[in-house]
Order: sequence, then C-alpha cells, then structure tokens
Amino acid sequence: MNASEKQRSKGATGGLEKLSAAIESGSGLPAVARAGAATLDASVALIDRSSAVLAVAAASPDEESKLLAGGEGTQVLELRVADNPVGEMRWRPRGDSEPDAALLRMVATLIGLEVERSRSPEWASEEAASDFVRSLLDRSVTDRGDIAARAGELGADLSDGSGVLIARAVPRAAQSGDWRARVLTIAVRAIRAISAGALAAEGEHTGEGSEVIAVVPTAEDARLARAAEALVGELEQELTGFAITVSRSRIAGDPVDLYRAGQEARLAANVGEAEGARLLAFEDTGAYRLLLPAMSEDPAELERFYSETVEPLVAYDEQYETQLLTTVETYLDLDGNVAQTAQRLFTHRHTIRYRLERAKDLCGHDVTSTEGREKLGLGLKAMRVLGIPAPIGPADEPGTEAGKVSRQADGD
Repeated sequence: MNASEKQRSKGATGGLEKLSAAIESGSGLPAVARAGAATLDASVALIDRSSAVLAVAAASPDEESKLLAGGEGTQVLELRVADNPVGEMRWRPRGDSEPDAALLRMVATLIGLEVERSRSPEWASEEAASDFVRSLLDRSVTDRGDIAARAGELGADLSDGSGVLIARAVPRAAQSGDWRARVLTIAVRAIRAISAGALAAEGEHTGEGSEVIAVVPTAEDARLARAAEALVGELEQELTGFAITVSRSRIAGDPVDLYRAGQEARLAANVGEAEGARLLAFEDTGAYRLLLPAMSEDPAELERFYSETVEPLVAYDEQYETQLLTTVETYLDLDGNVAQTAQRLFTHRHTIRYRLERAKDLCGHDVTSTEGREKLGLGLKAMRVLGIPAPIGPADEPGTEAGKVSRQADGD
C-alpha cells in the first residue's frame, strides 16, 4: 500500500468513527448526513420512501439544489434494512475520485439503519401536520379528545405532555432565490430528526424573516431544552448570513394547554429576537412573563398601551431616521445615566438630553421621572412582546452627524 492509499484508508477509518459516534449519540439525521458526507468526501442527501427530504449535507445551496434535482454527477443508492427499502441516499463526489465501493456500501448500511430507527411508523404529509399545528395554536380545535385523536393520526402522542418550539431566521444581507422555503426545509428536517413525532408548521413572521413552529411530544423540560439547543445549532450550521432565534415554552401536561404553550413560545421568541438572543426559554424572560395574559387574552389592551407610550417615538424615528427610541431604551438600561448613555451611543451628552426632551414632547412621558421611566419601560416591553420591530436607521438630528459628534462640537 503506497502513501496515498494509506492516507485514504486512514481518512476513511476516521470518517467511519465520526459517523458511528453521530449515530450512537443520537445527534439526528442532519448530523449523520454530515458525517457520512465527510467520510465519502461527497455531498449527500437522504430521502425517505415517500420522497420526503430527511437531511442534506452540501457545500452550498446551489450544490444542494443540484443534488436534490438529480443533476449531473448525482448518483443514487437505495437504503435497505434486511429486504425492506427505507429510502435512498443521493450523493455527488466533491473531488475527482469516487469513494471505494465497500466504503460506500458500509456508509449506506449504517445510514439506512439510522433512517429506519429514527423514523416514526407513518409520517403524515407536511400540509396535514401544518394545518393541525395552526389549528391547535389559534384555538380552532380545543376539545381534548379531538386534539389527541388528530395528533395520533399524525403519528404524535401528546398524552404524556408536549412543548412548543419557535425558530426564526432573519437574513443579515440580501438573499437570492426562495430562501424562506430553504429555511422551512432545514428547520423541519432538524425538528423531525430531533424528536420522532414532532409536528411542524410555517409561522407568520412580522418582520423580514422566516418562522417555523413545532409541537414536540415530551414530558420532560430537559428534553425539550435539548431539542431547542439542537435546533438552533442545526440552523446556525446550515444558514450562514442569518440571525437565528429559537424559543421554547414550558411543558403542557394536558393537550388543551398547548395554546398557552404556543403563546409562551411566541412571547419568548419576540423578546429573544428583540434582544438578540439565539436561544430563550419562556421561564427565562423575567418580567415579560407578567404580560403573557394580556398577550394571550387581550392583545388590544397591550397595543393600546404601546400606542400611548413608545409608538410616537417609533413613528418619528421611522420618518426622520433618528434614534429617539434607542436613546430612551439605552437610558433606561443604564439607570438614567446620561454620560454612560452618550458613551454607549457614541454621541455627546447634550445630544442625549435633546433627544430625551424631544421624546417627552412626542409621547408626553418624561423618562427622567419615576413615573415616566415606569411607563416607557413597560411600553418597550409591550412592543417586544407584541413582536413589533424597532426602527433601524442612522441618526439624523441637529448636531449628531449620523450618530457622531465632532470634538469641536462637543464644547467640553
């Protein structure tokens, strides 16, 4: 055996070890697909018997599209367990040489066993699962028996408990093609790989991003937490150039409480996205939890409070590209310290005072007073709980020069 063959054999052995470790640890089909792709030095897609895509490991969205479309160079290998076909593996070599036939068969056998193990007996169509999740979370179906029966038809057992995850992906830069469909595909694959019987649906993101909602059958909060961590990790792995936020609810022991769990996950998602958190549980939202009843039962009252406090600042910032809302928020975060607020916002403290006075004129609340701080602080919380995005734009106020003040203008 020459040096090149020895190196190739060593790489194959290491790859098989990583593949075995991914299977033994229960990391899910996406991780198994990546390990298989690394072992074969190829792009890999796993497809089930109903032609549903289970996992893809490709170097780019374009490579993934070619692989799934069966483009030039794509090869197909049937995955079998004993005499039963469980799906297929599509692969495209990344280099000039193809993997050894014995290695290819070994990888396919290991992956086939994992596909069979991880799949629930019958997976419902994505459309049926989506309809059920939406009906559950908007209270279109409320009877305990109906919920259990419909979930059972879809392969999900909610009798021991369940929780809700919400995943959001917001592009940091312009994206080409139908990127929302790609986000949904990746998220659904990851959710199903994480928990057999999980049901997912595309949500409605109020901003420029994409949202996926999942109902995960489990009675253990720790297991739901692991599912959330695995989901955010998978999305970050597959979606470069996106801001990812994943939230989770508390466990709903009774299926009729899933509406409440959905509202908890949505509140956590709104707060997490506003604060730039990649992962947030409802139980970790602090004082925001007190606003859940208003969000769930009377959002109109929450909207009215928002409109009476910070909405005028949002409207002004959007019209004139100023930073009144950011200034008020930063001032509150820093316990009313003007000097520190100016330092954080890279501007002069005179400008901060000007902005606070302008905010008072617009909304009628003085943030330098105790009552004003309380109302504006709650207004900001209401804004986040409602999922209203903050305006984004450069400062354009007199003397700020897009958020910066020259040393000559400082006067100190």
